[in-house]
Amino acid sequence: MLARVDVNDSAQHAGAVLTIDLAGIGRNYRLLASKVGPNVTCAGVVKADAYGLGADRVAPALYQAGCRSFFVAHLDEGLDLRRHLPRDVTIHVLNGLPLGGEGDCAAAGLVPVLNSLDQAQAWSQQALERGRKLVAVVQVDSGMSRLGMSSREIAQFVDAPLPGIDVTLVMSHLACADEALHPANAYQHAAFAALAARFPGIRRSLANSSGIFIDGSYHHDLVRPGAALYGINPLPGQVNPMLPVIRLTAQVVQVRDVEAGAHVGYGWTLQTARPTRLATLSIGYADGLQRAFGASGAVYFRGKRLPLAGRVSMDSLIVDCSELPEGALARGSQVEIIGGHQTIDDLASAAGTIGYEMLTSLGRRYERIYAEEIDTRWRGRAGKIAL
Repeated sequence: MLARVDVNDSAQHAGAVLTIDLAGIGRNYRLLASKVGPNVTCAGVVKADAYGLGADRVAPALYQAGCRSFFVAHLDEGLDLRRHLPRDVTIHVLNGLPLGGEGDCAAAGLVPVLNSLDQAQAWSQQALERGRKLVAVVQVDSGMSRLGMSSREIAQFVDAPLPGIDVTLVMSHLACADEALHPANAYQHAAFAALAARFPGIRRSLANSSGIFIDGSYHHDLVRPGAALYGINPLPGQVNPMLPVIRLTAQVVQVRDVEAGAHVGYGWTLQTARPTRLATLSIGYADGLQRAFGASGAVYFRGKRLPLAGRVSMDSLIVDCSELPEGALARGSQVEIIGGHQTIDDLASAAGTIGYEMLTSLGRRYERIYAEEIDTRWRGRAGKIAL
């Protein structure tokens, strides 16, 4: 099928092009929702600008796929997201209330995740000032020591209720969900159950993307997938059950032939052992390709792997294209960075990091193409679905 995209003439002037498959994100959402069943709410985590892909475009696509519950990290993200979604959605703020933000949060109808007693007291005061109850989520610390009330704080919160707070959900977060057999999962599950029991009749939420795949007992009443929506594998070391939803290509700036013994890139970390054909691509660490990617990274052209040569620069990188027929690669050619031959997780592994960091690091200089339906042939081996 042909791509139906909102693109303009500036795409041909960009150093690199990032194509974002909104329909694929919607399909990933529906896949996850089907995994947990109709009695469990499947939310959508769109923090960090939908993991760098653009919350103003991604969140409406999730809404079209059926999502009505969204999570962001910061209040300003929630305030901005409210402008892009219908009023029938619930927008939760994971980091809760920043100092002085209570009024804006209440006015926008956002739901803070209360992580401490002082956040809860500030929300209670806001409710009293407005003369009505305000909805909130309570997060409990089940063993990650990052966000959430301790068992002592929970006891105080429950035994001496603050006026004006309507708690509709109690939640926690798994630290090791991407390792299904890690003992931390069972420990946190039990700790969460004990703390959540202090809130009888209140809905519960524990599972993130990977947590959905541990087993159904982790689903509770609401799951909060984030990375899996965007194609990151929630099951490291296994076949990815999610569709890849991004394609990244970079433009060739120039191609040159060098003799044996030529030095390549910053620091002269590479010296050619033979006559070599090199191509310089218009993408670098300012665009999210970490400098470490140069050690073992590669890109692809017409299915052929082209290893990186030397270090990644701020605005460019060099690849060895000697194995291609002469003239196959030329100025203006588009080379695959992420696509059917290399997933976001593959790219992250080559850079010594994780897909989460790689995805959220993708820069703002790309020409971004948002596609409702795209030619899916580029998915390649990454497009296989196995549940």
